[in-house]
Amino acid sequence: MEVRVEDLAVSRGGVPVLERVCFALPPGRALILRGPNGIGKTTLLRTLAGLQPPLGGGMSVPPEALAYASHADGLKSALTVAENLAFWAGVYGTRDIAPAVAAFDLGALTDRAAQHLSAGQKRRLGLARLLVTGRPVWALDEPTVSLDTASVGLFAAAVRAHLAEGGSALIATHIDLGLEADLLDLGPFRAAAEAAAPGGFDEAFL
Repeated sequence: MEVRVEDLAVSRGGVPVLERVCFALPPGRALILRGPNGIGKTTLLRTLAGLQPPLGGGMSVPPEALAYASHADGLKSALTVAENLAFWAGVYGTRDIAPAVAAFDLGALTDRAAQHLSAGQKRRLGLARLLVTGRPVWALDEPTVSLDTASVGLFAAAVRAHLAEGGSALIATHIDLGLEADLLDLGPFRAAAEAAAPGGFDEAFL
């Protein structure tokens, strides 16, 4: 499905941060969101994911078609890697976790509790959840945090495979993932009220 955003306005803490955002994301394509910290990348992704209402404008993506990965890994610490993936597969009505395990090189860790994983391993497991959702649109907020170079490569390969199968990805990131993707600079969409606010807001508190 194609994601369309037209004249979208979003707020943080009751203050508009972005306005008149427009883009189209067709199947098989990735769109990279760029802009300085605090400009509203997280707020935009949360709005698209249906976690907060927009201030105005329109967006065509239904929340049930979108899988959102935030800064948090969303893991149950007492469950093993396999149990975490099986839990999320059950939530989304899918079954096979093997492709997710293989894509993020988790085979040697399937019986290890999430609480005993390193930060990078937890991040890989958190991202592996995307593959068990069965959802065509991925919205990813700084997905490579805590990943080493090899793991960034695994993530990029997973995104390429998702695009090749007709999925799409909207990614807020500051690093070059080596993907064939379009870029959207959010600077021109900064809301006038937010630009005038001294100090602005910190997205880490969303």
